Amino acid sequence: MTFFGLDTAGRTVSAALLQDGQLVCESFLNTGLTHSETLMGLVDGAFRSAGLGPADVDVWGVCSGPGSFTGLRIGLAAVKGMAFPTGALCAPVSTLEALAQGCPGGEGTVLTALDARRGQVYWAAFDLAPGHTRLAPDAAAPVTSLAAFIKNCKKPLFFVGDGAKLCYNEYGQIPGVQAPPPALGHVRGLGVCLAAARMHAAGQCVLPAALVPSYHRLSQAERERAEREKSKGGPL
Repeated sequence: MTFFGLDTAGRTVSAALLQDGQLVCESFLNTGLTHSETLMGLVDGAFRSAGLGPADVDVWGVCSGPGSFTGLRIGLAAVKGMAFPTGALCAPVSTLEALAQGCPGGEGTVLTALDARRGQVYWAAFDLAPGHTRLAPDAAAPVTSLAAFIKNCKKPLFFVGDGAKLCYNEYGQIPGVQAPPPALGHVRGLGVCLAAARMHAAGQCVLPAALVPSYHRLSQAERERAEREKSKGGPL
């Protein structure tokens, strides 16, 4: 089977092709340019390098959240557009799981974290052996609320993602907490492919029309509206 993995959830963008369990091609950019400037060129380059096209893809994997609201919509819209003509299945992959899947296996725990602002992170946790088994569901929470999990999880413990610095600032002095190479802190297209393959094996893929983002909390505009309504004593 051929899996295509795409990530546009944050500042970076990555695409990869996984065919019969082998990584065929992977592209990654962290240039500061917007996804609208780089995404389709990256996708086209991946297909050209692999000698494949959209019609060859059996399953499309794409990060569906958490992450940048705009970035998520860009990636989901792109995958929908490419998957619709063939009706190929799609895997709405957790950005946090894609981060974990991009980390090498071994002993210990990986806590994936994205900066959710206001002292919060989107986070999840995975046992690196065997097979990146999930230990905690995707959630948005204050960094300070992770103390009990971090104290009791298997060590060594690694934080990855753009929220990792917040976690290290809070918990870096705990024995067993280690810092991986910075390059592991970004979502890779391969990680999306591997997560998509797991979802396909579990029967969790959907048709293109069913792809929707998982924001995990209200947008800034929605939060501000709710605060205005609350201050007026009106309905939330």
